Amino acid sequence: MSDPKVPQNGETTEEKTKKKNSFVQRVITGLVLVTLLALVLWAGSWCFALVASLCIAVAIYEMHGALTARGHHPVRWVCYAGLILSLPLMMFYSARAMIPVLVLLVFCVLVQVMRRQEPELEDILISVMPLISIVLPAMCLVGLLDTQPRSLQLMLLIQVFAIAVGGDTFAYFVGSAVGGPKLCPRISPNKTIAGSVGGLVGSMLMAFVVGRIFAASVPGMTVPFWGDLLVGLIGGVAGQMGDLFASMVKRHCRVKDYGTIFPGHGGMMDRLDSVFFVAIVVYCYRVILLV
Repeated sequence: MSDPKVPQNGETTEEKTKKKNSFVQRVITGLVLVTLLALVLWAGSWCFALVASLCIAVAIYEMHGALTARGHHPVRWVCYAGLILSLPLMMFYSARAMIPVLVLLVFCVLVQVMRRQEPELEDILISVMPLISIVLPAMCLVGLLDTQPRSLQLMLLIQVFAIAVGGDTFAYFVGSAVGGPKLCPRISPNKTIAGSVGGLVGSMLMAFVVGRIFAASVPGMTVPFWGDLLVGLIGGVAGQMGDLFASMVKRHCRVKDYGTIFPGHGGMMDRLDSVFFVAIVVYCYRVILLV
């Protein structure tokens, strides 16, 4: 006779309760974050830039903390310098400053590591990684604030978060309902191929809905519907890559989450990992197709 406390699927009642409570906690935290994001977007460019920069600085701190705990010695200050420089350069000068700034910061990493008593190639690579995976996306996100008119700027910013959140949400529910083969079991054991496909559909749907709402409500906005689907598809792929990349770094550093700021969600980096990669795609979409 089977134990009534242990369901046939092998999951105990305690585990089911814990999973349910975690899900409720994630939903509540998610709703609070969406509300705060809406307020920041409504407040305007400078408010968004400052709040985004603060959040990104926390994400940089969390990643450096994980890498340091693993025994690496990254050059920390270059990421913060790049973040500070991106505000005035990307908002008031030109996006052409992006490459020179990143190159200068990489040179600074090379010089500082090579002048150490025991220079290690690994420390150079570890120091450059956050520049590419966090600072570059930060520049793209801030660069969207240079978009005119304000309605198009707002649409693109909303699409960044809608693509990332839509992909995460659809991937979670589709993956939980369908199950099936794992996507990258050695990196993220819970992600499935079905969930990944569902996430792409969610990203495309959210990008399309946001684009069509703005096209219908803002006179003169001529963003093509196929552009919404395209940025949703490529952004959805990028968002999942960002999520898997962040998971790969966590696995390497042997940490479960980057932090504990958000109940049920982990740290700032855990929340922004997919947003960072989506921001690059949306910025390229704006520069290439919407100039």
